[in-house]
Amino acid sequence: MADITLDTVRHVARLSRLELTDAEAAGYQRTLGDILAYIGKLNQLDTTGIEPLATVLPLQNVMREDAARPSLPADAALANAPDRSGDFYRVPRIIE
Repeated sequence: MADITLDTVRHVARLSRLELTDAEAAGYQRTLGDILAYIGKLNQLDTTGIEPLATVLPLQNVMREDAARPSLPADAALANAPDRSGDFYRVPRIIE
């Protein structure tokens, strides 16, 4: 297990805006230590000649072709608007 102190756990919790009990902090101390120990094991592996990956799965774009087409008429787009002004939605002012 990597050397993680309770003070380090409390510091990270404070940065994350988390309130931890003493029992939770002790649990996170063990968990974070285990995670860092595992990362230490991974750092020992020889990765020369291996390209970095974002994912191990082959992904492909499944979006449709982008084709120009007529847009919705303003009257149809604004048909269910609760409040409209001409060809625009009217909303309450939120900035003074």
